[in-house]
Amino acid sequence: MVIETAGQPPARTGRKPVTSKAELSHAALALFDRRGFDRVTVDEIAAAAGIGRRTFFRYFPSKNDLPWGDFEELLAGMETYLRSLPESVPLGNALCSAVIEFNRLPPEEVPYHRQRMELLLRVPALQAHSTLRYTAWRQVVARFAASRLGVPEGSLQPQAIAWALLGLCLAAYEQWLDRPGAELTDILRESLALVKEFRNP
Repeated sequence: MVIETAGQPPARTGRKPVTSKAELSHAALALFDRRGFDRVTVDEIAAAAGIGRRTFFRYFPSKNDLPWGDFEELLAGMETYLRSLPESVPLGNALCSAVIEFNRLPPEEVPYHRQRMELLLRVPALQAHSTLRYTAWRQVVARFAASRLGVPEGSLQPQAIAWALLGLCLAAYEQWLDRPGAELTDILRESLALVKEFRNP
């Protein structure tokens, strides 16, 4: 509801508007859960969050970006973490450690993360869009692997490692979604154990 007074800009009443990407994402996930991703519009998300359509697009470029939350910030954190590891940590161990840290969540975020991954892995409309994010994730992995192996980032070894690591993570996510109550990091460790052959020459 909007109340207008003479000489004053419109003032919103009702629920407190969201003030962060996380809050907006949570509001959208609640709508997606009730009605399905394809049936919810940007205008409905904005209304549920107590913001205008224009403000929505300051947070996210599109509805398809909502399930990713603060992905760019998290990915930058993962790259910073990898760079902070000493050279004495083997390549495979470094990558596995970074993946676990990237997926470590506070307990209150776990239900939201499960909803996000259900959408990203099982909603056809999101799968093509997700390719762009997977590419960015693989670039971080390949860049680090290339620096450790002393080869160009676009060469076979770092690219193969990045693709393989992404596949192991996605397989772990699928298992996690099928096992309610399971700990994501435990399943990731089980899957990532397969990268023990990713070693410096």
